[in-house]
Amino acid sequence: MSDPGQVRASDAEREAVVEQLRVASVEGRLTLAELTDRTEAAYSASTHAELALLTQDLPAAGAVPAPPAPLPQGRKRRWFVGVMGDSKRRGKWRIDQELGAVAVMGDVLLDLREAEVRTDVVDVLAVSVMGDVKIIVPDGVIVDLDGMAIMGDKKVDVLEAAPGMNVPVVRVHAYAVMGDVKVLGDSRAQPLKRGLSAWREHWRQMHGEDWRELGRQIRHEGRELRRQLREERRGVERGY
Repeated sequence: MSDPGQVRASDAEREAVVEQLRVASVEGRLTLAELTDRTEAAYSASTHAELALLTQDLPAAGAVPAPPAPLPQGRKRRWFVGVMGDSKRRGKWRIDQELGAVAVMGDVLLDLREAEVRTDVVDVLAVSVMGDVKIIVPDGVIVDLDGMAIMGDKKVDVLEAAPGMNVPVVRVHAYAVMGDVKVLGDSRAQPLKRGLSAWREHWRQMHGEDWRELGRQIRHEGRELRRQLREERRGVERGY
């Protein structure tokens, strides 16, 4: 009899685990970095055993959730302001409302990687006037950046997930006047020092030390396949 844990996982089962992880994050059980890491691993998982490792320290799907923490009253947005000075927020903190960052001849740094995100989308209004607003996120999230820059710059430098993945979304509305608004991923910022969780240790035992490389290879092959399909479609449209 075959090992039940080695049964191949289906796309629907991967999506169910991703949804369970999302719910756990909203309940405050996972940081944004943990959610992103586990979501990436879920899409790369090939067996039931690999999926089970990602949720073994979380309540079972369908379990009665803990009552949600009350949202702050009277404040719709939490502000971080640097006027001719610095304002920084990093480490463990909770995001349960929209964020605002204003830098006037100063600097504002928001590091979202270790934050407990209690909302489905992280929404940030970033304003820079002869200053610098820097937002650090885990690689693998989707960043939606809009707004305008006048004699300044707004940019995203994040290794985003492949299209179609249900990954965390960070939405930034940026307005820069002779200043900069930047959204940076792990690979472009100081590495985050965080301990290995039990599921990641088990995953390493199953896949070896290069399990992250395996995930990158799968994503690379997926992108290459999509590129080939686009080229073939263009060829058909041109009558080749």
